[in-house]
Amino acid sequence: MKNRHRARWLPALLLACAGAAGAATADPMAERVRACAGCHGEEGRSAIESYAPSIAGKPEGYLLQQLTGFRDGRRSHAVMQQMLAWLSDDYLRDMARYYSTREPAKLPRPPQAAPAVLAQGRRLVEQGDAARKLPACAACHGQSLLGLQPAIPGLLNLRAEYLQAQLGAWRSGTRHAPAPDCMADIAGRLSGEEIAAITAWIASRELPRDHRPAVRREQPLPIDCGGVP
Repeated sequence: MKNRHRARWLPALLLACAGAAGAATADPMAERVRACAGCHGEEGRSAIESYAPSIAGKPEGYLLQQLTGFRDGRRSHAVMQQMLAWLSDDYLRDMARYYSTREPAKLPRPPQAAPAVLAQGRRLVEQGDAARKLPACAACHGQSLLGLQPAIPGLLNLRAEYLQAQLGAWRSGTRHAPAPDCMADIAGRLSGEEIAAITAWIASRELPRDHRPAVRREQPLPIDCGGVP
């Protein structure tokens, strides 16, 4: 009787073990970053309900800067700091490389803000404000706002609330980048109303089919940024 029952479940058990071993062998990084999926989603594709940003497809250099920034205290987030505190540069580099090669998922577009708000946001994103020496977002993040390899992130496919929080963190000094910290300088020149307009317009843009970051700079950056090689 025991042998008969063993004959029934042993093939299924062997098949399950073989499948698990094959999955682990095929993509070991997926197992190493499994804890990240709780907030950032499977393969870095954050759910719409989640505050944590989608990180799939971001430039590898940018992701590495953020990971080391959390670990080393340039960015403030208790959970991220605890998770990364003991990880080496090589480990974080592997994580950044993994997520940079993942395919992002398009987020649903949010409800449209008032036309005047969107117009103000678009003007600041595309043109900046020369009178205040405020560069356009597109001058660094690209005309399509898809970012630039290896270290400038795309801005599309992120929720307005997340973008507002990051600009607010730079304004308040709780987020830092390597000096000269150009984003802290820019965020400090923006009013709360302007931040709301900029983020509303960016969040209203749809992620294009070809969403890869640019590989070469179209023109020199309008401001010195320590985190950009």
